[in-house]
Amino acid sequence: MGFARKPMILPLLLILLTNLNPNHFADSAASSDYSTIVYKGCSKDTFTDPNGSYSQSLSALFGTLVSQSTRTKFYKATSGSITGLFQCRGDLTGRDCYNCVSRLPVLSDKLCGKTTAARIQLFGCYMSYEVSGFSEISGMQMLYKTCGGTTAAGTGFGERRGTAFSFIENGVVGGHGFYATSYENVYVMGQCEGDVGDSDCGACVKSAVQKAEGECGNAISGQVFLHKCFISYRYYPSGVPRGGSSFSYGSSSSVQNPGKTAAIILGGAAGVAFFVILLLFARNLKKKHD
Repeated sequence: MGFARKPMILPLLLILLTNLNPNHFADSAASSDYSTIVYKGCSKDTFTDPNGSYSQSLSALFGTLVSQSTRTKFYKATSGSITGLFQCRGDLTGRDCYNCVSRLPVLSDKLCGKTTAARIQLFGCYMSYEVSGFSEISGMQMLYKTCGGTTAAGTGFGERRGTAFSFIENGVVGGHGFYATSYENVYVMGQCEGDVGDSDCGACVKSAVQKAEGECGNAISGQVFLHKCFISYRYYPSGVPRGGSSFSYGSSSSVQNPGKTAAIILGGAAGVAFFVILLLFARNLKKKHD
């Protein structure tokens, strides 16, 4: 009976060891939070819709934007008297972009209702619309900011972050609207709306950088969203993990290293497999001896 199980146990162990790839864990972590809500902006004005024309136009607009998210990371369209757009973060895959954008119409309706303008921002994408003839969402120039509750220990953090910021100020121009990099354990990312020119994009990101430096001080993480661009940064004392752009920008100073975690799990699984093989070998010897 013992040897009858052997061909079944070993393939299962091999499958387990094959699937426990450290890169798989890192890649999963990198895209795990793109659909998390960052903020919502809803106009105080609502539209009256006695014949349902606004609702139909808005529904058609949402349908167009979602369908286009399978092909591109930025798209702007008009339906009736409503103009809207979506944009995905530059490092998202096409599939993740679609999955992110497809959540936005439901969230917009749930969080803002029938307002004349709305913007829903997730970690990985955002969608906004505006009814012609109405003012934009209040405070569109400085939409949102958040700064981590933990401050960097020691000296030199400001200089390292400043250098990293200078990279994205230039990088978004050369990258035509998106750039991400790291410098001495400081990960930074910047992106402009898809229809913003390179020069204006650089100016917008520079303004966002100045606001981050002024608002966040020595906080180890922060995000600043302006009307036409955003930046984010995070300091990793132990080194920037793979997929650092997608890790939480909250106040916690604890940073998980997915590759290290996967290696620990992989080592444990290998140990279990080795133990089972030895056990089967011992039982085989005992069987022959008997």
